[in-house]
Amino acid sequence: MLVSIVIPIFNEQELIDELLRRVTDSMDALTSKHGLETELILVDDGSRDASAPLIQTASIDDPRIILISLSRNFGHQAALQAGLEHATGDAVILLDGDLQDPPELFSALVESWQAGYHVVIAKRRSRAERGLRLFLFNSFYKVLGRLSDIPMELDSGHFSLIDRQALDNFLQLRERNRFLPGLRTWVGHKRGTVLYDRDERAAGQPKMTLSHLMKYGFDAIFSFSFKPLRAIWALGFVVSTFAILYALYLIALRVFHINVVPGFTTPTVAILFLGGVQLISIGILGEYLGRIYDEVKQRPLYIVGDIIRSGASQYAKTNLGVKAE
Repeated sequence: MLVSIVIPIFNEQELIDELLRRVTDSMDALTSKHGLETELILVDDGSRDASAPLIQTASIDDPRIILISLSRNFGHQAALQAGLEHATGDAVILLDGDLQDPPELFSALVESWQAGYHVVIAKRRSRAERGLRLFLFNSFYKVLGRLSDIPMELDSGHFSLIDRQALDNFLQLRERNRFLPGLRTWVGHKRGTVLYDRDERAAGQPKMTLSHLMKYGFDAIFSFSFKPLRAIWALGFVVSTFAILYALYLIALRVFHINVVPGFTTPTVAILFLGGVQLISIGILGEYLGRIYDEVKQRPLYIVGDIIRSGASQYAKTNLGVKAE
């Protein structure tokens, strides 16, 4: 049986040698311990450094290494999708290229898969981030846990194993604004969990900036929850109720001839409050509308520039990505 390892790469030249060493050692362990064949698919997401040439050189000595070069930077989720669509294994292991998730956990993931689980998720027992970044991650998972319309594993990222049956179902999902952990949960199937401690980056700086993380978080919430829309309805109901009660209060003052010092505070506060509510409501509606617009355009998730096997390029064509001319 064949296990495919899919890793997206973007400007990781400082890590390539260490990444390849640790991943190929773990692949060797899968072969020796479990009797599995392996392939390593590295998706270069438009890197501007020497990441792709380093991988191409490594593929000459190790035919298990396959390099998929996208025509430009399409984003982390698109790169993962490209790797999944090119994977031919009976199971696929997803791993980020920053080595925060240990490749040495491959064996534990495979053991759970061989025990009968279709999807095995690596769940973080602890993480190395500190300060604002840690606070934002923890806050995001708490918010997602409350808002999501489907229960999903919190404190888990892309690091996981998906077998062929679950993967074939996953690849039928064509939405553009993707949150892979949510989609992975949505397809269902029997699920297992492996706990681990997440390390710091082995080298370099995080490629997911705060703005990218914010977009990723919005994709997670708006793709798997209608609760923000329901919150608009609830907020409108509360504001309307407050307005009616306040109107009755003003009428009572008039009826009983109670003098109130005239001024502009009441209308100003009311206008600003209602204006803020309207802008927030329009913004939430806009997030959903923008995602509908993306789906309607039906653009491909990615475009493949080339595929490298054993150091040589070849033409590639997939159902979602086509080779750039």
